[in-house]
Amino acid sequence: MIRHIVMWNYKNGFTEDENKTNAKKVKHELESLTGCIKEIVELRVHINELSTSNMDVLLDSLFENEEALATYKFHPEHQRVAAFIETVLNNRVCMDYES
Repeated sequence: MIRHIVMWNYKNGFTEDENKTNAKKVKHELESLTGCIKEIVELRVHINELSTSNMDVLLDSLFENEEALATYKFHPEHQRVAAFIETVLNNRVCMDYES
C-alpha cells in the first residue's frame, strides 16, 4: 500500500474567515474524490485547529500501489481540485511511502 501525505499553508491575502471557508471547501472537494476515483482506498483531510502546528491543511490518503497513485494524480477530477487548491493554499509538502 502507498500512503500519500500532503500538507499546505493558507495563502496570504485572505482573511481568517476566508481561510476557514477555503479550507472547508478544499476538504469537501478532496474527500468527494473518493466517489469518483476508484483507485482511492482511503482519503481524509484534516484542517489545523491547533496553534502548535506549522501547516494548516493535511491530506492523508491510501492507494494500492504507485500505479493507482499516478492514476489519481492525473485524473481530471483531481486536476480540477488541485487547480482550486493552488488558488487558496501554498507551501505544498508531500511524502509518499510504502506502508
